[in-house]
Amino acid sequence: MEARPRTRPRTRTRTLAVSLTALALAALPWAPEAATAAPRPVPGAGVVSDWNRTAVDVVFGDAKRPTAEPFLWYGFVQAAVYNAVVGIEGRYAEYKWDVRGPRNASSEAAAAAAAHRILLTYFPASQKRIEAAYTASLAKIPDGKAERDGVAFGEKAAAHIVRLREGDGRGAPVTFDKPPAPGVWRPTLPADAPMVDPWLAKVRPMVLNSSDQLRPGPPPALTSKTYTKDFAEVKAMGARTGSGRTDAQTETGRFFGDVLPVQFQAAYRGYVERHGLDIVEAARLFAATGTATADASITAWNTKLTYGQWRPITAVRLADTDGNPATSPDPDWLPLLDTPAYPDYMSGHCTNDGATMKVLSRLTGGDIDFRISSAVTGTTRTYTSAADYNRDVINARVWAGIHFRTSDIVANDVGTRIGAWTLDHYFKPLH
Repeated sequence: MEARPRTRPRTRTRTLAVSLTALALAALPWAPEAATAAPRPVPGAGVVSDWNRTAVDVVFGDAKRPTAEPFLWYGFVQAAVYNAVVGIEGRYAEYKWDVRGPRNASSEAAAAAAAHRILLTYFPASQKRIEAAYTASLAKIPDGKAERDGVAFGEKAAAHIVRLREGDGRGAPVTFDKPPAPGVWRPTLPADAPMVDPWLAKVRPMVLNSSDQLRPGPPPALTSKTYTKDFAEVKAMGARTGSGRTDAQTETGRFFGDVLPVQFQAAYRGYVERHGLDIVEAARLFAATGTATADASITAWNTKLTYGQWRPITAVRLADTDGNPATSPDPDWLPLLDTPAYPDYMSGHCTNDGATMKVLSRLTGGDIDFRISSAVTGTTRTYTSAADYNRDVINARVWAGIHFRTSDIVANDVGTRIGAWTLDHYFKPLH
Protein backbone atom coordinates (compact mmCIF):
# COMPACT_ATOMS: atom_id res chain seq x y z
CA MET A 1 0.00 0.00 0.00
CA GLU A 2 1.25 3.43 -0.93
CA ALA A 3 2.19 5.53 2.08
CA ARG A 4 0.22 8.81 2.65
CA PRO A 5 2.17 12.06 2.54
CA ARG A 6 3.25 13.32 5.96
CA THR A 7 1.62 16.73 6.28
CA ARG A 8 1.85 17.55 10.00
CA PRO A 9 5.40 18.95 9.97
CA ARG A 10 4.50 21.35 7.11
CA THR A 11 1.45 22.55 9.05
CA ARG A 12 3.63 23.29 12.02
CA THR A 13 6.03 25.23 9.81
CA ARG A 14 3.19 27.33 8.33
CA THR A 15 1.72 28.03 11.74
CA LEU A 16 5.08 29.11 13.06
CA ALA A 17 5.63 31.35 10.05
CA VAL A 18 2.23 33.02 10.48
CA SER A 19 2.88 33.57 14.16
CA LEU A 20 6.25 35.14 13.51
CA THR A 21 4.74 37.38 10.84
CA ALA A 22 2.01 38.52 13.25
CA LEU A 23 4.59 39.33 15.88
CA ALA A 24 6.63 41.29 13.39
CA LEU A 25 3.60 43.26 12.23
CA ALA A 26 2.62 44.06 15.79
CA ALA A 27 6.03 45.55 16.34
CA LEU A 28 5.71 47.89 13.39
CA PRO A 29 4.53 51.45 14.13
CA TRP A 30 1.93 51.31 11.38
CA ALA A 31 0.31 48.08 12.56
CA PRO A 32 -3.48 48.36 13.18
CA GLU A 33 -3.13 47.43 16.85
CA ALA A 34 -0.57 50.15 17.51
CA ALA A 35 -2.52 52.83 15.60
CA THR A 36 -5.73 52.33 17.61
CA ALA A 37 -5.60 54.90 20.38
CA ALA A 38 -8.23 55.68 22.99
CA PRO A 39 -10.44 58.59 21.92
CA ARG A 40 -9.55 61.89 23.52
CA PRO A 41 -11.93 62.58 26.42
CA VAL A 42 -14.32 65.47 25.81
CA PRO A 43 -14.14 68.08 28.59
CA GLY A 44 -17.08 68.90 30.81
CA ALA A 45 -19.20 72.01 30.50
CA GLY A 46 -17.83 73.91 33.48
CA VAL A 47 -15.99 76.57 31.48
CA VAL A 48 -19.07 77.29 29.33
CA SER A 49 -21.31 77.75 32.37
CA ASP A 50 -18.66 79.80 34.19
CA TRP A 51 -18.40 82.27 31.34
CA ASN A 52 -22.14 82.48 30.93
CA ARG A 53 -22.32 83.49 34.57
CA THR A 54 -19.55 86.03 34.05
CA ALA A 55 -21.40 87.45 31.04
CA VAL A 56 -24.48 88.01 33.22
CA ASP A 57 -22.36 89.69 35.89
CA VAL A 58 -20.84 92.00 33.28
CA VAL A 59 -23.85 92.80 31.08
CA PHE A 60 -26.57 92.97 33.69
CA GLY A 61 -24.62 93.56 36.87
CA ASP A 62 -21.89 95.99 35.82
CA ALA A 63 -23.23 97.59 32.65
CA LYS A 64 -26.88 97.41 33.77
CA ARG A 65 -28.10 96.97 30.22
CA PRO A 66 -31.90 97.23 30.30
CA THR A 67 -34.82 94.98 29.44
CA ALA A 68 -34.26 92.64 26.44
CA GLU A 69 -30.92 94.15 25.32
CA PRO A 70 -28.80 91.64 27.28
CA PHE A 71 -30.10 88.85 25.05
CA LEU A 72 -28.13 90.39 22.18
CA TRP A 73 -24.87 90.48 24.13
CA TYR A 74 -25.32 86.94 25.44
CA GLY A 75 -25.87 85.86 21.85
CA PHE A 76 -22.50 87.34 20.85
CA VAL A 77 -20.67 85.63 23.71
CA GLN A 78 -22.28 82.23 23.19
CA ALA A 79 -21.79 82.23 19.42
CA ALA A 80 -18.06 82.88 19.89
CA VAL A 81 -17.76 80.18 22.56
CA TYR A 82 -19.64 77.72 20.36
CA ASN A 83 -17.38 78.30 17.36
CA ALA A 84 -14.30 78.01 19.55
CA VAL A 85 -15.48 74.68 20.96
CA VAL A 86 -16.86 72.92 17.87
CA GLY A 87 -13.99 74.22 15.77
CA ILE A 88 -11.80 71.92 17.86
CA GLU A 89 -14.14 69.16 19.02
CA GLY A 90 -16.33 68.89 15.93
CA ARG A 91 -19.81 67.23 16.00
CA TYR A 92 -21.71 70.34 14.89
CA ALA A 93 -21.38 72.91 12.10
CA GLU A 94 -19.87 76.22 13.10
CA TYR A 95 -21.95 79.39 13.20
CA LYS A 96 -21.29 81.46 10.05
CA TRP A 97 -17.70 80.19 9.97
CA ASP A 98 -15.68 77.39 8.43
CA VAL A 99 -12.35 77.28 10.24
CA ARG A 100 -11.00 74.27 12.11
CA GLY A 101 -8.80 74.58 15.16
CA PRO A 102 -5.69 72.53 15.94
CA ARG A 103 -6.68 68.92 16.55
CA ASN A 104 -5.13 68.62 19.99
CA ALA A 105 -5.88 72.14 21.22
CA SER A 106 -7.74 72.62 24.48
CA SER A 107 -11.39 73.44 23.77
CA GLU A 108 -11.71 74.68 27.35
CA ALA A 109 -8.96 77.24 26.78
CA ALA A 110 -10.57 78.19 23.47
CA ALA A 111 -13.97 78.74 25.10
CA ALA A 112 -12.49 80.88 27.85
CA ALA A 113 -10.43 82.95 25.40
CA ALA A 114 -13.42 83.53 23.12
CA ALA A 115 -15.73 84.70 25.91
CA HIS A 116 -12.96 86.80 27.46
CA ARG A 117 -12.26 88.58 24.19
CA ILE A 118 -15.93 89.28 23.37
CA LEU A 119 -16.69 90.72 26.80
CA LEU A 120 -13.51 92.76 26.92
CA THR A 121 -14.21 94.18 23.45
CA TYR A 122 -17.71 95.39 24.27
CA PHE A 123 -17.44 96.02 28.02
CA PRO A 124 -13.93 97.33 28.76
CA ALA A 125 -15.16 98.99 31.95
CA SER A 126 -15.48 95.49 33.45
CA GLN A 127 -11.86 94.57 32.65
CA LYS A 128 -11.00 93.72 36.25
CA ARG A 129 -13.86 91.23 36.55
CA ILE A 130 -13.23 89.76 33.10
CA GLU A 131 -9.50 89.30 33.65
CA ALA A 132 -10.09 87.67 37.03
CA ALA A 133 -12.48 85.18 35.44
CA TYR A 134 -9.98 84.48 32.66
CA THR A 135 -7.16 83.82 35.11
CA ALA A 136 -9.41 81.44 37.05
CA SER A 137 -10.36 79.55 33.88
CA LEU A 138 -6.82 79.09 32.62
CA ALA A 139 -5.61 78.01 36.06
CA LYS A 140 -7.78 74.88 35.67
CA ILE A 141 -6.09 73.92 32.37
CA PRO A 142 -2.61 72.32 32.25
CA ASP A 143 0.04 74.64 30.86
CA GLY A 144 1.49 73.67 27.52
CA LYS A 145 0.91 73.62 23.80
CA ALA A 146 -2.72 72.45 24.02
CA GLU A 147 -3.60 75.43 26.18
CA ARG A 148 -1.69 77.90 24.00
CA ASP A 149 -3.27 76.57 20.81
CA GLY A 150 -6.71 76.68 22.41
CA VAL A 151 -6.27 80.29 23.50
CA ALA A 152 -5.13 81.32 20.03
CA PHE A 153 -8.09 79.62 18.38
CA GLY A 154 -10.54 81.11 20.87
CA GLU A 155 -9.20 84.57 20.10
CA LYS A 156 -9.69 83.87 16.40
CA ALA A 157 -13.28 82.72 16.99
CA ALA A 158 -14.08 85.88 18.95
CA ALA A 159 -12.51 88.13 16.33
CA HIS A 160 -14.74 86.53 13.72
CA ILE A 161 -17.90 87.37 15.71
CA VAL A 162 -16.70 90.94 16.25
CA ARG A 163 -16.19 91.33 12.49
CA LEU A 164 -19.62 89.85 11.77
CA ARG A 165 -21.27 92.40 14.06
CA GLU A 166 -19.56 95.50 12.72
CA GLY A 167 -22.06 98.12 11.60
CA ASP A 168 -25.05 96.05 12.76
CA GLY A 169 -27.08 99.02 13.98
CA ARG A 170 -26.42 98.84 17.71
CA GLY A 171 -27.00 102.22 19.33
CA ALA A 172 -28.21 103.86 16.10
CA PRO A 173 -30.18 107.13 16.50
CA VAL A 174 -33.63 105.53 16.26
CA THR A 175 -36.56 107.11 18.09
CA PHE A 176 -40.24 106.40 18.61
CA ASP A 177 -41.88 109.36 16.94
CA LYS A 178 -45.59 108.52 16.60
CA PRO A 179 -47.64 111.40 18.04
CA PRO A 180 -50.06 110.53 20.84
CA ALA A 181 -53.45 109.38 19.57
CA PRO A 182 -56.07 106.76 20.48
CA GLY A 183 -54.37 103.38 20.41
CA VAL A 184 -50.85 104.83 20.17
CA TRP A 185 -48.22 104.26 22.85
CA ARG A 186 -46.88 107.11 24.93
CA PRO A 187 -44.72 107.24 28.09
CA THR A 188 -46.57 105.78 31.06
CA LEU A 189 -46.46 105.61 34.81
CA PRO A 190 -44.38 105.16 36.86
CA ALA A 191 -41.32 106.38 34.95
CA ASP A 192 -42.99 108.38 32.16
CA ALA A 193 -39.86 107.55 30.18
CA PRO A 194 -39.33 107.44 26.40
CA MET A 195 -39.11 104.07 24.65
CA VAL A 196 -36.17 102.01 25.89
CA ASP A 197 -33.66 100.90 23.26
CA PRO A 198 -35.64 101.78 20.10
CA TRP A 199 -32.45 101.04 18.10
CA LEU A 200 -32.92 97.35 18.92
CA ALA A 201 -35.73 97.32 16.34
CA LYS A 202 -33.26 97.95 13.52
CA VAL A 203 -30.32 95.77 14.55
CA ARG A 204 -29.13 93.15 12.06
CA PRO A 205 -30.27 89.76 13.37
CA MET A 206 -27.98 86.87 14.23
CA VAL A 207 -29.90 84.07 12.52
CA LEU A 208 -32.82 85.66 10.65
CA ASN A 209 -32.32 87.50 7.37
CA SER A 210 -33.79 90.82 8.52
CA SER A 211 -35.33 92.41 11.59
CA ASP A 212 -38.77 92.40 9.98
CA GLN A 213 -38.60 88.91 8.44
CA LEU A 214 -41.11 87.43 10.91
CA ARG A 215 -42.85 90.63 11.96
CA PRO A 216 -46.56 89.86 12.33
CA GLY A 217 -49.48 91.86 11.00
CA PRO A 218 -50.93 94.78 13.00
CA PRO A 219 -52.69 94.45 16.36
CA PRO A 220 -56.50 94.25 16.51
CA ALA A 221 -58.39 97.44 15.71
CA LEU A 222 -59.71 99.37 18.71
CA THR A 223 -63.30 98.63 17.74
CA SER A 224 -62.80 94.94 17.00
CA LYS A 225 -64.28 92.10 19.05
CA THR A 226 -60.79 90.82 19.83
CA TYR A 227 -59.63 94.13 21.26
CA THR A 228 -62.85 94.53 23.23
CA LYS A 229 -62.39 91.10 24.78
CA ASP A 230 -58.71 91.69 25.52
CA PHE A 231 -59.50 95.07 27.07
CA ALA A 232 -62.15 93.65 29.38
CA GLU A 233 -59.89 90.81 30.51
CA VAL A 234 -56.83 92.87 31.34
CA LYS A 235 -58.92 95.55 33.05
CA ALA A 236 -60.58 92.97 35.30
CA MET A 237 -57.72 90.52 35.82
CA GLY A 238 -54.67 92.77 35.66
CA ALA A 239 -55.67 95.50 38.11
CA ARG A 240 -53.43 96.12 41.08
CA THR A 241 -56.40 96.25 43.44
CA GLY A 242 -59.89 94.83 43.19
CA SER A 243 -59.02 92.33 40.46
CA GLY A 244 -60.63 88.95 39.80
CA ARG A 245 -57.31 87.11 40.20
CA THR A 246 -56.86 84.18 42.55
CA ASP A 247 -53.81 84.09 44.81
CA ALA A 248 -52.22 81.54 42.47
CA GLN A 249 -52.79 83.79 39.46
CA THR A 250 -51.27 86.74 41.28
CA GLU A 251 -48.23 84.63 42.15
CA THR A 252 -47.86 83.62 38.49
CA GLY A 253 -48.10 87.22 37.34
CA ARG A 254 -45.44 88.27 39.82
CA PHE A 255 -43.20 85.23 39.19
CA PHE A 256 -42.68 86.23 35.56
CA GLY A 257 -42.05 89.84 36.52
CA ASP A 258 -38.40 89.06 37.21
CA VAL A 259 -35.56 89.95 34.79
CA LEU A 260 -36.04 87.38 32.02
CA PRO A 261 -32.51 87.35 30.50
CA VAL A 262 -31.07 86.62 33.94
CA GLN A 263 -33.69 83.98 34.70
CA PHE A 264 -33.02 82.21 31.41
CA GLN A 265 -29.23 82.08 31.76
CA ALA A 266 -29.51 80.57 35.23
CA ALA A 267 -32.04 78.03 33.95
CA TYR A 268 -29.72 77.00 31.11
CA ARG A 269 -26.83 76.54 33.52
CA GLY A 270 -29.02 74.43 35.76
CA TYR A 271 -30.05 72.20 32.88
CA VAL A 272 -26.44 71.71 31.78
CA GLU A 273 -25.38 70.74 35.30
CA ARG A 274 -28.31 68.41 36.05
CA HIS A 275 -27.92 66.53 32.79
CA GLY A 276 -24.13 66.38 32.79
CA LEU A 277 -23.70 67.90 29.32
CA ASP A 278 -20.18 67.96 27.93
CA ILE A 279 -18.54 71.09 26.59
CA VAL A 280 -19.86 70.57 23.04
CA GLU A 281 -23.50 70.00 23.94
CA ALA A 282 -23.45 72.84 26.45
CA ALA A 283 -21.92 75.26 23.97
CA ARG A 284 -24.58 74.30 21.43
CA LEU A 285 -27.44 74.78 23.91
CA PHE A 286 -26.20 78.20 25.00
CA ALA A 287 -25.51 79.34 21.43
CA ALA A 288 -28.81 78.16 19.98
CA THR A 289 -30.87 79.73 22.75
CA GLY A 290 -28.62 82.81 22.79
CA THR A 291 -28.92 83.62 19.10
CA ALA A 292 -32.62 82.72 18.98
CA THR A 293 -33.48 85.03 21.86
CA ALA A 294 -31.30 87.80 20.42
CA ASP A 295 -33.40 87.68 17.26
CA ALA A 296 -36.62 87.29 19.24
CA SER A 297 -35.80 90.55 20.99
CA ILE A 298 -34.95 92.29 17.72
CA THR A 299 -38.17 91.07 16.09
CA ALA A 300 -40.29 92.08 19.07
CA TRP A 301 -38.76 95.57 19.15
CA ASN A 302 -39.21 95.95 15.40
CA THR A 303 -42.89 95.13 15.86
CA LYS A 304 -43.24 97.50 18.81
CA LEU A 305 -41.62 100.36 16.91
CA THR A 306 -43.65 99.69 13.76
CA TYR A 307 -47.13 99.54 15.29
CA GLY A 308 -46.68 101.40 18.58
CA GLN A 309 -49.76 100.03 20.33
CA TRP A 310 -50.63 101.62 23.65
CA ARG A 311 -50.30 99.76 26.91
CA PRO A 312 -53.27 98.62 29.04
CA ILE A 313 -52.68 101.38 31.60
CA THR A 314 -53.17 104.00 28.88
CA ALA A 315 -56.00 102.11 27.19
CA VAL A 316 -58.02 101.77 30.40
CA ARG A 317 -57.47 105.32 31.57
CA LEU A 318 -58.29 106.80 28.14
CA ALA A 319 -60.98 104.34 27.04
CA ASP A 320 -63.39 107.21 26.43
CA THR A 321 -61.21 108.24 23.46
CA ASP A 322 -60.94 104.85 21.67
CA GLY A 323 -64.22 105.07 19.72
CA ASN A 324 -65.35 101.73 21.15
CA PRO A 325 -68.70 101.94 22.99
CA ALA A 326 -68.01 98.60 24.71
CA THR A 327 -65.02 99.94 26.68
CA SER A 328 -65.25 102.23 29.67
CA PRO A 329 -62.50 104.31 31.28
CA ASP A 330 -61.05 104.16 34.77
CA PRO A 331 -58.73 107.17 35.23
CA ASP A 332 -57.16 105.69 38.39
CA TRP A 333 -56.49 102.15 37.09
CA LEU A 334 -53.06 100.66 37.79
CA PRO A 335 -51.63 97.27 36.72
CA LEU A 336 -50.31 94.67 39.16
CA LEU A 337 -46.76 95.25 37.91
CA ASP A 338 -45.20 98.52 36.78
CA THR A 339 -45.52 99.05 33.04
CA PRO A 340 -42.18 98.96 31.15
CA ALA A 341 -41.27 101.83 28.85
CA TYR A 342 -42.08 100.49 25.39
CA PRO A 343 -45.21 99.65 23.36
CA ASP A 344 -47.46 96.68 24.02
CA TYR A 345 -47.61 94.81 20.74
CA MET A 346 -45.98 92.40 20.66
CA SER A 347 -44.73 91.11 23.99
CA GLY A 348 -40.96 90.86 24.09
CA HIS A 349 -41.16 88.46 27.01
CA CYS A 350 -43.46 86.04 25.19
CA THR A 351 -41.42 86.26 21.98
CA ASN A 352 -38.33 85.18 23.90
CA ASP A 353 -40.29 82.50 25.73
CA GLY A 354 -41.51 80.98 22.47
CA ALA A 355 -38.02 80.99 20.96
CA THR A 356 -36.43 79.38 24.00
CA MET A 357 -39.10 76.72 24.41
CA LYS A 358 -38.85 75.74 20.75
CA VAL A 359 -35.06 75.44 20.85
CA LEU A 360 -35.10 73.43 24.07
CA SER A 361 -37.86 71.16 22.79
CA ARG A 362 -35.84 70.39 19.68
CA LEU A 363 -32.58 69.85 21.57
CA THR A 364 -34.09 67.68 24.29
CA GLY A 365 -36.64 65.71 22.30
CA GLY A 366 -39.53 67.46 24.04
CA ASP A 367 -38.66 66.77 27.68
CA ILE A 368 -37.38 70.24 28.43
CA ASP A 369 -36.82 69.87 32.22
CA PHE A 370 -36.78 73.67 32.49
CA ARG A 371 -36.20 74.78 36.08
CA ILE A 372 -36.62 78.54 36.42
CA SER A 373 -36.44 80.72 39.53
CA SER A 374 -37.84 84.15 40.33
CA ALA A 375 -36.24 86.62 42.71
CA VAL A 376 -39.56 88.48 42.81
CA THR A 377 -41.43 85.62 44.48
CA GLY A 378 -38.46 83.67 45.84
CA THR A 379 -39.80 80.49 44.26
CA THR A 380 -38.70 77.98 41.61
CA ARG A 381 -40.82 76.22 39.00
CA THR A 382 -40.01 73.15 36.94
CA TYR A 383 -41.56 72.66 33.51
CA THR A 384 -41.33 69.46 31.51
CA SER A 385 -43.66 70.70 28.78
CA ALA A 386 -43.12 73.75 26.57
CA ALA A 387 -46.89 74.08 26.19
CA ASP A 388 -47.35 74.37 29.96
CA TYR A 389 -44.63 76.99 30.23
CA ASN A 390 -45.98 79.04 27.33
CA ARG A 391 -49.51 78.89 28.75
CA ASP A 392 -48.35 80.19 32.12
CA VAL A 393 -46.27 83.02 30.75
CA ILE A 394 -49.01 84.20 28.37
CA ASN A 395 -51.46 84.29 31.26
CA ALA A 396 -48.90 85.92 33.54
CA ARG A 397 -48.47 88.99 31.38
CA VAL A 398 -52.23 89.55 31.30
CA TRP A 399 -52.64 88.94 35.03
CA ALA A 400 -49.76 91.37 35.63
CA GLY A 401 -51.81 94.01 33.80
CA ILE A 402 -49.07 94.94 31.34
CA HIS A 403 -50.15 93.19 28.12
CA PHE A 404 -53.26 92.43 26.11
CA ARG A 405 -53.69 88.69 25.54
CA THR A 406 -53.39 88.95 21.75
CA SER A 407 -50.00 90.61 22.14
CA ASP A 408 -48.81 87.61 24.15
CA ILE A 409 -50.27 84.93 21.87
CA VAL A 410 -48.92 86.46 18.68
CA ALA A 411 -45.52 87.01 20.26
CA ASN A 412 -45.27 83.45 21.48
CA ASP A 413 -46.11 82.13 18.02
CA VAL A 414 -43.50 84.37 16.38
CA GLY A 415 -40.90 83.34 18.94
CA THR A 416 -41.65 79.69 18.29
CA ARG A 417 -41.02 80.25 14.59
CA ILE A 418 -37.73 82.00 15.37
CA GLY A 419 -36.61 79.05 17.48
CA ALA A 420 -37.45 76.64 14.68
CA TRP A 421 -35.65 78.80 12.10
CA THR A 422 -32.56 78.88 14.29
CA LEU A 423 -32.15 75.12 14.38
CA ASP A 424 -33.28 74.64 10.80
CA HIS A 425 -30.40 76.81 9.59
CA TYR A 426 -27.67 76.69 12.25
CA PHE A 427 -26.02 74.46 14.87
CA LYS A 428 -26.67 71.33 12.80
CA PRO A 429 -24.91 68.01 13.39
CA LEU A 430 -22.04 67.22 11.05
CA HIS A 431 -22.65 64.28 8.75
